[in-house]
Amino acid sequence: MNVRGAVVDLDGTVLRGETLLPGAAAAVAALRERLDRVLFLTNNPTIPPREYAVRLRELGVDTTADDVLTSTAATVAYLHENHADERAFPIAESAIVDQLRDADVPLTDDPDAAEVVVAGYHREFHYRDLQAALDALGGETAFVGTDRDTTIPTEDGRSPGSGAIIRAVAGVTDREPDAVLGKPSATTARLAADRIGVPSDECVLVGDRLDTDIAMGERTGMTTVLVRTGVSGDADLADSDVQPDYVRDSLADVPALLD
Repeated sequence: MNVRGAVVDLDGTVLRGETLLPGAAAAVAALRERLDRVLFLTNNPTIPPREYAVRLRELGVDTTADDVLTSTAATVAYLHENHADERAFPIAESAIVDQLRDADVPLTDDPDAAEVVVAGYHREFHYRDLQAALDALGGETAFVGTDRDTTIPTEDGRSPGSGAIIRAVAGVTDREPDAVLGKPSATTARLAADRIGVPSDECVLVGDRLDTDIAMGERTGMTTVLVRTGVSGDADLADSDVQPDYVRDSLADVPALLD
């Protein structure tokens, strides 16, 4: 494999919940020894890059905020580019709302004043949020989702993700989102390419999901590696049109592909 950069998923590939997956720290170190750049790319919208960097350093993976690109960061970039100065009504939990506010996205708590609705991960999602979506998403109001992951891997198994919330809003309003960020969106792919500074055909993408990780790598011409430590398994491979270039048990097995 002739590559100069690696795009590596976090949840399900490097981490499961708060736990570092076996061999992940050594694998990241080995990739960094062989490549020009390693970028972590996650569809988890709740943790800002600086907090991810702190968490990874505490687990033994030397990381800076610039090494991490999240779906909320991609959502912020999309909003600034396409809905600058428009009032956003978030249907998402406070960890996402705080990041939008910190990034100077204008926010409103009045559905009738919304110019764009931003839906994402929300563990306290309620019937009243569906009513707010109905009230907000009329006329010219835009509809944006943070990421399409319907489930996320945790230490206790799978839990509902942002995609579940976005689908609920789409269902009640009978309307598909204008954009869903995170992997495999074109905006996120562009941001990742800009950050890593290596042409896509000279990158390897490592992740645990066919529909987001591997799909993005396939669309952008990256070499793709599916690891079996997260969401997608062999049964999913048999039923999917999206196929990785390699399948390995874990991230620990990936550096050997570069030899």
